[in-house]
Amino acid sequence: MQLFYQPHLPEIQHLDLDESKHCIKVLRMKSGDEINLIDGKGTFYKAKITNENHKQCEFEIISTEKEADFNFHRHIAIAPTKNIDRIEWLVEKATEFGIDEISFFQSFHSERKVIKIDRLEKKVISAMKQSIKAKKPIINEIDSLQNIISNAKEANKFIAYVDFQNTTYLKNELKNNRDSIILIGPEGDFTEEEVELSEKKGFKKVSLGKSRLRTETAALAAVHLMNLIAE
Repeated sequence: MQLFYQPHLPEIQHLDLDESKHCIKVLRMKSGDEINLIDGKGTFYKAKITNENHKQCEFEIISTEKEADFNFHRHIAIAPTKNIDRIEWLVEKATEFGIDEISFFQSFHSERKVIKIDRLEKKVISAMKQSIKAKKPIINEIDSLQNIISNAKEANKFIAYVDFQNTTYLKNELKNNRDSIILIGPEGDFTEEEVELSEKKGFKKVSLGKSRLRTETAALAAVHLMNLIAE
């Protein structure tokens, strides 16, 4: 299914320049053809093209359908890697699996201090369309780890920490119907002080398994586990 993105549906019933060009110039769609759209807020739209303008393709909505929604919020907070390609890959794959919110933070061992949110937003929109999803994840600007910990409101709060003596596995701690946030540290992991601070704020130290994982791999594993409990 080919999806087009218009975040201001149903108020605005035309595609933006890039989407219009793709629809009319690349796909060669004409007036009267039906198209499928998403608003990024959880609704699919079926529409009919009324003006095949490649700069502003106009349409009228025929029908709408709500995407099946999770009854809890899935949130990962991660220290971005030095290689931005790995973070972009993570954002794409997390969107495909299903995630509601992605936050970034600086910690003691952080390798990157700057994140270009606009570029990540484009990756998210592309992944959302590719995986046929109607709800766009929230992508937050980079913040301090302390602020992320202090401001977390989720019922399930976890910090993934490389500790092979820890037998508390995330897969056994996640509970359906409860909002969850999972902290994923940098390649150098969290410091003991950071773990202690998070525990004082109600976070539980958990393991993702017996393998030492890269930052983006650990984050994707956490996203997958959050989706599995909702099945």
